[in-house]
Parts: sequence; structure tokens; C-alpha cells
Amino acid sequence: MGGDRQLQEADRGEDDHDPEGDDPVVPRSMAVPANQESDGEQHRIGAEGVGQGEGEHPALSIIPQMPEPQPQSVAQVREDLGQVGYLADEKAALVSFLAQRLGKPVLVEGPAGVGKTELAKALSRASGRRLVRLQCYEGLDEAKALYEWNYRKQLLRIQAESSDDGEGSWEATRGDIFGEEFLLTRPLLEAISAEDAVVLLIDEIDKTDQEFEAMLLEVLSDFQISIPELGVIEARTRPIVVLTSNNSRELTEALKRRCLYLWLDYPAVDRELEIVRLHAPELDEGLARRLVEIVHMIRQLDLKKPPSIAESIDWARTLLLIGADDIDRETFESSMSILVKHRSDIDLVAERVSVKLEGDGVPGFTPPGSSRS
Repeated sequence: MGGDRQLQEADRGEDDHDPEGDDPVVPRSMAVPANQESDGEQHRIGAEGVGQGEGEHPALSIIPQMPEPQPQSVAQVREDLGQVGYLADEKAALVSFLAQRLGKPVLVEGPAGVGKTELAKALSRASGRRLVRLQCYEGLDEAKALYEWNYRKQLLRIQAESSDDGEGSWEATRGDIFGEEFLLTRPLLEAISAEDAVVLLIDEIDKTDQEFEAMLLEVLSDFQISIPELGVIEARTRPIVVLTSNNSRELTEALKRRCLYLWLDYPAVDRELEIVRLHAPELDEGLARRLVEIVHMIRQLDLKKPPSIAESIDWARTLLLIGADDIDRETFESSMSILVKHRSDIDLVAERVSVKLEGDGVPGFTPPGSSRS
């Protein structure tokens, strides 16, 4: 790509250009194609010298290219996601389409367990891109998200060349130890420097702090990373970037401006019934509907953690394995731990829901989104 390379000096100043500018599911278990598996290899990053003046350093900038073919319609994206086990609604399909055509990051917010992370995984499978995941947590810093230098290896190199005395020898060693060989790539740099097309998942961004968000702005707006010792590294192929948030804190406006936005909530009864039937097709339709209605009734309670869509699917598979043909009080109480994971929630659900499962039906409950009169 020698002819297409553009060399530029790293700009590490403040961001002067600030552009203005539901129903998910958990996919079924399926084998990931071999060409999507990460082999754990670090993508090599080339660098060339830029000038000889003081303060100048090597840099690399490669013109980003969007992989072909691109989806031609929202309907096509929705169909592609469905083929890999993700039933996207119109909003999710539209945002997924725009993310690929406009090349903009997507911020997906919503309660835990509604399929935000699975959307990124489904986009990876549907588009044939490798998934690169950065799992966020409190205290996550640049060294774990972007890159860090292999200090031990640098020290060994310095010691190996310490026999040569003189300033000239140190200058040569100094330039040598800040090369590609000593750079440890982390998920963000891996995604930007990857030669193949990738989906970058930045999961649970709300667990980090505002300083980390500020660090992300260069990646989200320009798809590049500035390394003081090497310069600017721009994306070889523009990744599809998906950020997820459980909405535990308000994200900064600067981050939101750079992203397309999607809110995912718990699906209506009929949609969740479709999801459960997709992943547990052997389950009787009547039993599946009763299961979903009970799950929705549980979610209306004041719980520490309402059951997720994945847990609805797990409960459906549990009923199949134990051979249940109905959900009576005994069956519910014996399998309730699949849905409810906190002691206080178990007591509340047992008090409010179990007693309603005596006899037929779920008396006095009309779940939202149900088609029954």
C-alpha cells in the first residue's frame, strides 16, 4: 500500500473539530466461522520516519477503506441479522444499516439483558467481520484499552547494548526500543490497526469514567490513535464500532454526538414469544406463551435484577429438559432460580407470583404487548 500511504505528524492537541452531528434478542448458539475467530496474533504496525527535525518522530497514516459489499437496504440488514439468529426490529435494523453505510459508531443503551452485546456479535457474524471486544470496568485505563510498551523487553535491549559507550550509542538505542517490536497492542489499537475488517465492541462503557470517554473521542471521530513515540495510526479498514451502556450513568454529550443512538428495551410478549420459539422450537407454543407471560409478570415487580431475554430462553430449555408440560406452582418454584438470582427477589417472586400459579392460567394479569383479549 506504499502508494496510498500518507505520512503525517501526530497531532496530540485538543479536539478542535466537534461535529454535531425495539426489540432485541439473544441469538441461538451456533458455530463461529473460522474466518471470524481471533487467532490472538497482534497485527503488525509499520512506521516510517517523518523528517529529521527536533520534535518530529515516525508516524503512520493509511487511508481507511470500507470493505465491500455494503448492505443495500434496511430490509437486507434485518434479513442478514435474522439468518444469524438475531431478530432485530425496525429501529435496530436501521441503525445497523446506517452504521455500515455512514461509517459512524453506534451507542446502544438499555437495561441489562436485552441483547445489546448480542447485536454487536450478530453484526460480526452477518457481515463476516472479526469481533474485537473491549470489556469496560471501573478503573480501565489507556494501557489496558489502547496500548502499552513492553518495558521488560526494552530493558533487556538496553542492557544488551550497554557495552557500547557514548551518546551516539544511546541515541541509537533510544530510537530502537520505541519500535513496533516493543509495542503491546490492546483492543482499541488492534481494531484500528487491523488489516482485516472488524467489529469493535466497547461493552458497558458506562462503567468507565469521563476521562476514559475523552480518550475515546479521537477513535470515534477520526478512527485513529496517536502514539507519541510513533505518531498517528489511522484505520486501515474502518471498523463497525458498537458501544453498549446499561444506563447506570449519563454519558458525555461529546461522546453521544459522535454516535448513532439506539435504545433497546425488553420486548413485548409476542416478540419475546417469537424469540423463545426461535431458540427453543421444540417447546409447545401454548407453554411458551405461558412462560413469557410469567416472565413479564416477574419484570413488573420491584426487583434488583429482572429476568433477561437470555434467562427466558434458558428457562424454556430447562422446561424441555425436565419434561414439563405445564408451569404449575411446583414446577415454577423448582426452576425459579433460572430467572431470579437474588435472595430478596426470590422471596418477593415466591410471594407475588407462585401463589398465582395455582390452577389454570395466570389470574389477573394481562401482560403488555399480549395479543389476547
